[in-house]
Amino acid sequence: MNAEKLAKIEEIYHAVLEVSPKKRPSLLANACGDDDELRREVESLLSFADVSSSLIDKPPMDVAAEMFVKKKRSKIVGTKIGHYKIIKQIGAGGMGEVFLAEDTRLDRQAAVKILPQEFAEDAERMRRFVREAKSASALNQPNIITIYEIGETKTTHFIATEYIEGETLHTHLKNQSVSFKTVLEIAIQVASALDAAHRAGIVHRDIKPENVMIRPDGLVKILDFGIAKIRDEGGGMRDEAETDDSSLFIPPPSALIPSVTSPGMIIGTANYMSPEQARGKTVVARSDIFSFGIVLYEMLTGKRAFAGDNAMDAIGAILHKEPIPLNQLLPEVPPEIERIVNKTLRKDRDERYQTAKDLLIDLRDIKQDLEFAVKLERSGSPNTHSKEQLRQTAPADALQTGRASDIHATSSAEYIVNNIKLHKFGAIAALVLLITVSVSAFFYLNRSPILTDKDTVLIADFE
Repeated sequence: MNAEKLAKIEEIYHAVLEVSPKKRPSLLANACGDDDELRREVESLLSFADVSSSLIDKPPMDVAAEMFVKKKRSKIVGTKIGHYKIIKQIGAGGMGEVFLAEDTRLDRQAAVKILPQEFAEDAERMRRFVREAKSASALNQPNIITIYEIGETKTTHFIATEYIEGETLHTHLKNQSVSFKTVLEIAIQVASALDAAHRAGIVHRDIKPENVMIRPDGLVKILDFGIAKIRDEGGGMRDEAETDDSSLFIPPPSALIPSVTSPGMIIGTANYMSPEQARGKTVVARSDIFSFGIVLYEMLTGKRAFAGDNAMDAIGAILHKEPIPLNQLLPEVPPEIERIVNKTLRKDRDERYQTAKDLLIDLRDIKQDLEFAVKLERSGSPNTHSKEQLRQTAPADALQTGRASDIHATSSAEYIVNNIKLHKFGAIAALVLLITVSVSAFFYLNRSPILTDKDTVLIADFE
């Protein structure tokens, strides 16, 4: 999209924002005319602007009711819900509050999420929730959180899952320096989880650092399939956001964006949405791949690919802008890693990786290439051993700020890998020649009398 079109979108957006919601449709129609694409872009931006105003206009009685519910819920600590003894609150969100609990039957810790009352009272929503939870619980994959059970008591509905010790990727990026090796290890595990989920027909729709947990042993877990969608009965990927008057779940305000272009809702977290997700269009597996690309970019640079002061700015960047090229923030980034990131962040989903499996293969390949390069470097001259190997000790401030001057130059390991890739055929030819010469020399030095019988050659007395 050219600069002239972007300027026009911004001009119309600000003009429409100044009038009352009732007058907006006619103003949009006059300003956009027959340009449907122009109108869609303006409406997408308007949908985000409406979120903050809806929160400001919230009736005082509703706010008071929420405060009462929170006060009531705080009394849950120390009680039992089913066979789970509640120890302490560890999180909260639109899907409910999460508590650390002790499973008194199996003597283990668990995370218990208590569903909001309005959620539990909606029979259709509960039916779909159970269906989603059953599908997620069937994913026997080490990088996906395990769901123990869905239960209910006389007063509440709850979900019990495994309790994961560790920290979120969001916290990890703030507190740790991150090397290429660490980035690839985390990325491969997240991609593995997405591959398993997508093959089972489940799209997560909210991949972000806060939903990725890293255990002390390095195992990565994807959390919160709370707004995921699954295949419908016909086998196709059903889009709750486009086809339903009510969203599947009730995420927090920053993640739940009312859409003015459809009766449904745009579901996800603004900074990590795919373009089609932000527009309220059909969300498929490739949407998760775009979100994954944003997370991968952030792991590498310490910066968000699509930043903004608010949700509206972020979605505008996702729809109309490209992130700062990786090689400007990380001059030493291997070209193959940059290619992977760029391919995940294609705005046209047909140009992205078509499956998480393809993405996973490329991530594993580059990790093997870099590990092989390190081995070559270590087996080389003593002078090479002191050089940086894959940024194992990269400065944390460099990763957080993205300043190229704070980052070391390309390691000799990466140099070797790049040269191998550039001169692949020459390297193969040299290797074949070396093997041929070695075999010939071996047979020459160990030659002995041979017996020939027609077309058969037998090596006699070969020692």
